[in-house]
Amino acid sequence: MKTLTAQMSSNGSAWRLYVVLYGETEWPTFRWDRTAAVPTVAERRRALAALGYEVAPGAVWSWTEDSQVPQDDSTAVVLIAAVTVCERDGGAA
Repeated sequence: MKTLTAQMSSNGSAWRLYVVLYGETEWPTFRWDRTAAVPTVAERRRALAALGYEVAPGAVWSWTEDSQVPQDDSTAVVLIAAVTVCERDGGAA
């Protein structure tokens, strides 16, 4: 089973989820219309399904934070979540 990494991030704007496709210029992306509450695990699962992917068996979401301006921790925090995914059977990916 080929696996990829999906990431979800927000820098205070709308949350977006994308599947990292190395060597490609465009990645499958889903964007929520809200900026507040973090999308639930169920919402993330539905977004991945809409993109043709699912969380890989046994994978769990991990979280990290970064600064909006690299190497400047006085700037706004960017939250980043990541999980291992695979294509759904018969998926659109």
